[in-house]
Amino acid sequence: MPRYLSLIRIDESSAPAEGPSPELMRRMGELIEEITKAGVMLDTAGLTPSAQGTRVRWEDGRISVTDGPFTESKEVVGGYALMQCKDRAEALEWTKRFLKVHEEFWTVTCEVREVVEG
Repeated sequence: MPRYLSLIRIDESSAPAEGPSPELMRRMGELIEEITKAGVMLDTAGLTPSAQGTRVRWEDGRISVTDGPFTESKEVVGGYALMQCKDRAEALEWTKRFLKVHEEFWTVTCEVREVVEG
């Protein structure tokens, strides 16, 4: 059964400073419990703010290292979900449900990509 990685991109400037609301966390917990019981969720987690991240880049044969925050980025990877689904349609359906648990003021984008086995 194929695996899909959903990279969760957020606009840190639109996220509440105090973090997700208790209501959002309750709805998210219920969805994660449901997707886990369905045998779909393999792993998921949120990431620390980009201000605590570091980018390592390879370009023209040289390494550069840049500490966050990354002011040139509108959206940053805020988390991920690794799912095992029967097909891409199922992965997209679970991803849509994930997005819908957020309040309307959030700006969240998920990039769903199949994991290449090999």
